[in-house]
Amino acid sequence: MRDNMPSAARVDAGAVPMVELWRGELLESVHCGHAVVMRASGEVLAAWGDAQALIYPRSSCKMVQALPLLESGVGRDLTPAHLALACASHQGGAAHVGRVAQWLADLGLGAGDLRCGCQDAQDIAERDRLIRAGEAAGQLHNNCSGKHAGFLMLGQHLGGGPEYIAPDHPVQQAVRQAFDEVTVTPSPGYGIDGCSAPNFATPVSGLARAMAAFAGAREGTARGDAMIRLRAAMVAHPDLVAGETRACTDLMRAADGRAAVKTGAEAVFTAILPQAGLGIALKIVDGGMRAAEAATTALLVRYGALDPAHPVVARYIGPLRNRRDIVVGDMRIAQGFT
Repeated sequence: MRDNMPSAARVDAGAVPMVELWRGELLESVHCGHAVVMRASGEVLAAWGDAQALIYPRSSCKMVQALPLLESGVGRDLTPAHLALACASHQGGAAHVGRVAQWLADLGLGAGDLRCGCQDAQDIAERDRLIRAGEAAGQLHNNCSGKHAGFLMLGQHLGGGPEYIAPDHPVQQAVRQAFDEVTVTPSPGYGIDGCSAPNFATPVSGLARAMAAFAGAREGTARGDAMIRLRAAMVAHPDLVAGETRACTDLMRAADGRAAVKTGAEAVFTAILPQAGLGIALKIVDGGMRAAEAATTALLVRYGALDPAHPVVARYIGPLRNRRDIVVGDMRIAQGFT
C-alpha cells in the first residue's frame, strides 16, 4: 500500500499552533497543523507550518476523485444532486440513501455492487427509523456510497471488472492520473481509506493547488467544465454533501455561493473559493476535527467567503457553553494563524 512512500514521513514536523481551547484563565488544549492558501495561478498566498508536509487527503479530495466520471463523458447527463453525492461524506439520511439507491438502479446495479462496506446511519431520523423497523444499516448508508456509485458508473464505461476499488483497476488508475495532474505533484504512494478505496498521499501544498485549480476553472475544456460542474453542485446541495449539523453543510450555506468546502477524516479540510480565485487545504496533526472546523472557519472569514458576524462563525469559534448553557471556555484562533 505504499509505492515509494518515504519511510520516515512525520506529519507533525513543523506544525504550528492554530486553535486553542481556553477554560477559565487556563490554556487547556492546543491544536497544531499545516495550512496553505493558493491562488489559481499556483502562487502561494499564505502558508502556516510545513507546506510540504505529506498527508492523506482522505475525503477532502472527493471532488478530485469525481473528475474522471465527468471527463470521460459518461457522466454528462448527471444532475447536480448526483454530483454532490459523488463528492459527499453524507449522513446516511433518507435523502442520501434514496438518491444513491436510485442512481444504482438506473445503472442496473444495487447495493451489493458497492465495495464501501456497511456503516451505521449518522442521520438521527434514519437511525431511529431503522431501529423501529428492526432493520440494519447497509452499504447505502456508508458516507461514501455516492462516491462509490460514481466509481461504479465510471467502471461500467471503462471496464475492468467489479472490483473497482483495486489500485490497478482502470477506475483507480484514472483517479490517480487526475489526482497527480491537479496536485501537480506525483503522489509517492497511497493508503486504503475507510471506504476501501485507495487514497493518494500529497503535500498540503499539492492539495491546495488542486483546490485552486477548481477555484480558477474556466469553461471550454473537459477538465474546466468538470471542475465547474462539481464545485457548483456542492454549493447547490450542501445538504447532500454532508447533512444537518455538519460543518460542510453549515459553512457552505453561510458562504452563500462563495465557497465549496469539504472535510476529510483525521482533520483534513479543503475549500474552493471561486470568486476570490483561491484554494485552501489544511491538516490538524492530532486529528482533532473541532480544530479543523475552527481553523477552516477562520480562513473563510479572512478571505471573504464568510461574514464574521454570521451566526455560524460562533458555532466553531468563540465561547463554549456547558449543558446548563453557562459559558465555561473559549475556542480561539492561535496568535499568528490567520
